[in-house]
Amino acid sequence: MNKIFIYLGLLLSLFSQNVVAQHESDTIKKTKKIISDENYDTSMLPFYSYGKGLGMTSPDSLYQVNIRFRMQNRATFYANDGEKKTLDGQIRRLRLRLDGYVGSPKFQYSLQLSFAPEDVGEVQHGKNINIIRDAMINYTPNSNWSIGFGQTKLPGNRQRFNSSGALQLTDRSINNSEFNIDRDFGAQVQYNKRSGDEFSYTLRGAVSTGEGRNWTNFEGSGLAYTGKAEIFPLGAFKNDGSYFEGDIKRESKPKVMLSAAYSYNADAKRTQGQRGDLLFASRDIQSLFFDFMFKYNGWAFQSAYMNRSAKDLITVNPENENEVKYVRAGQGLDFQGSYIFPNNYELIGRFSTLKMDKEIEQYMPKINQFTLGLTKYIWEHAFKLQAEVSYENKKYFDNRNKDNWYARLQIEIGI
Repeated sequence: MNKIFIYLGLLLSLFSQNVVAQHESDTIKKTKKIISDENYDTSMLPFYSYGKGLGMTSPDSLYQVNIRFRMQNRATFYANDGEKKTLDGQIRRLRLRLDGYVGSPKFQYSLQLSFAPEDVGEVQHGKNINIIRDAMINYTPNSNWSIGFGQTKLPGNRQRFNSSGALQLTDRSINNSEFNIDRDFGAQVQYNKRSGDEFSYTLRGAVSTGEGRNWTNFEGSGLAYTGKAEIFPLGAFKNDGSYFEGDIKRESKPKVMLSAAYSYNADAKRTQGQRGDLLFASRDIQSLFFDFMFKYNGWAFQSAYMNRSAKDLITVNPENENEVKYVRAGQGLDFQGSYIFPNNYELIGRFSTLKMDKEIEQYMPKINQFTLGLTKYIWEHAFKLQAEVSYENKKYFDNRNKDNWYARLQIEIGI
């Protein structure tokens, strides 16, 4: 019986040795010595760490893997004008993420898989299944440079570049859903120079296939070219705060981010560039993004402008002239403000307006959407409860109006 307690104590020691990083090396040495006295071989035991996910490092430090997951469970009540009221319950997102390095911390990898129905999409015969979201290999020679190859998000709109798990409301704006450039396969380069109190900036560039994630038909395809600049005139945010919404870190000094991004997608084959239905003929698509973010003492404000344009938006089926598909060109504005109280409840308001290009306004309405949300952060963005109500007005080309409402509850949890 005493040996059982001894072994249990040794196991607890092994798992706790990395919780406090500054004592890690001493703990490992002591634990190895104790176990060696009991005739155990410790040469193949990995080292564990806890923080953002569960991390494991090989004894020789030649590889590391960090495991994370997150899920969003939601229920939504819809009251759309002229339609039957509906109640929808679903797992909106279910993601598994693995990242780490092989051989050296300079050679990093990131893998993200999705399993929820809306993430994967409808399985169609002869089409690829969209389980793979990210599969990226990065070389980081120093703290400033990063060079990557594989599939991941393009450096476009700020809200799209942020994780969906780092949002204040349950989902991104209607403009982001309509105009973002999303994920793509290719090469990316980043140069980063940040300081907490001094002028800082990040520059990103990408050359990609232009057809979106998990695309394999490259006959006659062009390439997409994307560039982005982020400027922090008052210094960088705490804990990379430009990558999550809301001032949950409570900036002690005002912090601001300004960013601009441009993407040119040559011979694009889909209605939204990297997303959407197939066009009947390819088009050159341009996308433009501007973002602003401010945080101070629990207050946060962000705004965004998005624009997609192309020439000759409408394509016609050569076998049926009555069937058309069009580039979903247009522009939109988002405004979002919030305050987080000392008890970690946050009140959020958002207004979005979306207008399609005149050439296609007969097919798609102008939309104004107002959203009011309340979020309770239990463990920052990793574990939170969210509630929101949205009102949406759609104005059609023939002057018809449609008023829609929805109310939503969502629980997000992850490691």
